[in-house]
Amino acid sequence: MTCREFVDFLMAYLDEELARDSRQVFEGHMQACPSCKDYLETYAETIRLGKLACDSEDVPPDAPEELVAAILAARAAS
Repeated sequence: MTCREFVDFLMAYLDEELARDSRQVFEGHMQACPSCKDYLETYAETIRLGKLACDSEDVPPDAPEELVAAILAARAAS
């Protein structure tokens, strides 16, 4: 699996929708590629903060200001 393929499968992995064999390949790549592991962790944290921002008016103190601004702009546009 390449890093580009890793990104293509990211949402399916987080949603636990990958078949067992695909999941093993994905996790194997993640173990061998620290950059993709870091990317996954950052991506998952962004999703967590985004959901939190949409579910509550209270923004966690550790939320990056740029992320909060982007979420508020997306909410205003919809």
